[in-house]
Amino acid sequence: MSSEKRAYLDTSALAKWYLNEVGSEAFVDFLQSLDSAVISSLTLTEMRSLLSRRRRMGDLSLELETVLFAAFLDDIDRGWLQRYPLDDARFTEATNLIARYPEHPLRTLDALHLTVAADLGVSILATADGVMADAAVSMGLQVVRF
Repeated sequence: MSSEKRAYLDTSALAKWYLNEVGSEAFVDFLQSLDSAVISSLTLTEMRSLLSRRRRMGDLSLELETVLFAAFLDDIDRGWLQRYPLDDARFTEATNLIARYPEHPLRTLDALHLTVAADLGVSILATADGVMADAAVSMGLQVVRF
């Protein structure tokens, strides 16, 4: 009996699929090893923000920002990225998660991502965020860092 290899992709890791940066090659290899790649509706807002910030920094033109975000939306529409909603219960869970792991200075959005991953029963988290990775390990998730 084989189990499906599912991973929750944090925006910090997923960006490496769309942008050529340190860790991109390793992330592509990891992504291609998955049966399903899971994100939340929060990832949409974060990806839009990340690409916009990179444009303001001069890393991307407006045209490239638009093309990359359209490719991201297409990956969701094709089902290649499985997007799950962020309902109100996740906010309470994130609040509790921050209190449960005071040794990890979790930011709000990272706590929300972690609660979605936990609620979906995803056992693997892909991230480039060290604090989020450490908290995920404390939660019992397998972490792949990029």
